[in-house]
Amino acid sequence: MNDKQIMENILLLLKGTCEVYVHGSQEASNKKVHEILKESLTEILKMQYEVYTKMTECGWYQINNIKSSEIKKTLSQLQNKGA
Repeated sequence: MNDKQIMENILLLLKGTCEVYVHGSQEASNKKVHEILKESLTEILKMQYEVYTKMTECGWYQINNIKSSEIKKTLSQLQNKGA
């Protein structure tokens, strides 16, 4: 396993952990549990952003800019489906 694959796995694990903390904090009936989960979510989000940033710096996470004409086209298609 190379560095890129390891970072991809870490990123996926962090994203999954975020989901757990979001749902846990939403469902927590105890205020203290809710606060702990919320604080943990904030920390996981920070870690996720750090991994994402490092991956983009290494060229392992490609960001593609979409032309505004493509966004308008897709939006138009979605609006027409809803009509």
